[in-house]
Amino acid sequence: MQINSEKTNLFKEALANYPTGVTVVTATDENHTPIGLTVNSFASVSLDPLLVLWSIDKRVSTYETFKKIDKFAINILADNQAEIASLFASRNQNRFANCDWTSSEHNLPIIKGAIALLQCRTFKQIEAGDHMILIGEIIEIDVEKNLPLVYHGRKMGALPAIFHES
Repeated sequence: MQINSEKTNLFKEALANYPTGVTVVTATDENHTPIGLTVNSFASVSLDPLLVLWSIDKRVSTYETFKKIDKFAINILADNQAEIASLFASRNQNRFANCDWTSSEHNLPIIKGAIALLQCRTFKQIEAGDHMILIGEIIEIDVEKNLPLVYHGRKMGALPAIFHES
């Protein structure tokens, strides 16, 4: 299928105007080595059962590993964790050596300082164009009271000051 570059560019521009939170999705591979990547394609799906989704580009180096895993963690980043988001979006192979993390009771890598943590069992995978959608059933939730990291206009940062007054 031929991609219309003008339409693709307009699509990217339109979505750049849609602010989203920033997450790092983590798991372990078959050798128990931690893996992770920055994701902003994250959404809630269901309350009964508790389901969330995220998507992964099929060209990402960890795609085949994430396709095989049975559990993963979604680390919702705090407004002071832009460097963590950039680290996990980079090609740096030593991501976990360059951040503060721990292993959970479910043996999932957890990014310290995240404002929320959703540990999930893989519920379903759906092929969708050049991405795969992973749906996870939540098995554990941890929440910290803090402000989120936001992605908008191809930049990351804190919520505007108007929201800090709440």
